Amino acid sequence: MMIPTPEHNAKMAKITFASVYPYYVKKVEAKGRSVAELHQVIEWLTAFKEDDLQKLIEEKVTFTEFFQRANLNPNASLIRGEICGYRVEEIENPLTQKVRYLDKIIDELAKGKAMDKILR
Repeated sequence: MMIPTPEHNAKMAKITFASVYPYYVKKVEAKGRSVAELHQVIEWLTAFKEDDLQKLIEEKVTFTEFFQRANLNPNASLIRGEICGYRVEEIENPLTQKVRYLDKIIDELAKGKAMDKILR
């Protein structure tokens, strides 16, 4: 299992939500899930509604700003498992962990996991 390096954490902090959002959409739609479902899981994690997401995309906020503005779901710590070679529950950098929480629940959505299981 990999441990994120300081360089990796710095890179994650600078990525814009707008730059990865199209990949999230493509990933879930390729597996037969909807953008509405994508927005539902993002809202569960962050409390951002669809119009909030659109503003964040237009503003080209970094993941640092994205998660500073988010109201993280208290159950986010229940997100477990591996994503991109990392165990999300073992990531020590708080921002990198939040980004990987987001990646993980989107991955679960794309893999066909039931919505009630994703929304812990």
